[in-house]
Amino acid sequence: QVQLQESGGGSVQSGGSLRLSCLGFRYRYPNYFRQWLRQAPGKEREKVATVEEDGSTSYADSVKGRFTISQDDTKNTLYLQMNSLKPEDTAMYYCASGHKLWSERNRRWEEDYDDYGQGTQVTVSS
Repeated sequence: QVQLQESGGGSVQSGGSLRLSCLGFRYRYPNYFRQWLRQAPGKEREKVATVEEDGSTSYADSVKGRFTISQDDTKNTLYLQMNSLKPEDTAMYYCASGHKLWSERNRRWEEDYDDYGQGTQVTVSS
């Protein structure tokens, strides 16, 4: 399993900005996606932002209008620009890659993850 590598985390004050980067993508399966997730202490891991093969993006409601996911194909790098950070954004942030598979059972496209990074810590103080 390929290990993705995140960087760019740190400690900032509320209202500040950070830009996360993720390197190490090596495979592009059909219907691939790349994603940022986060996990705060005592909470479940949640999806933050996703970019699909066609370039479309989606965001968790909690970060819409503040975070932007992008990718640089020439550098094989995924980014997450985080602006107007809030204390509730404090978490370990992970990047991931995968591809979508059609589930006949559930009659929908489902995400199948291929690789994860080890995470980078983001801490926002009030």
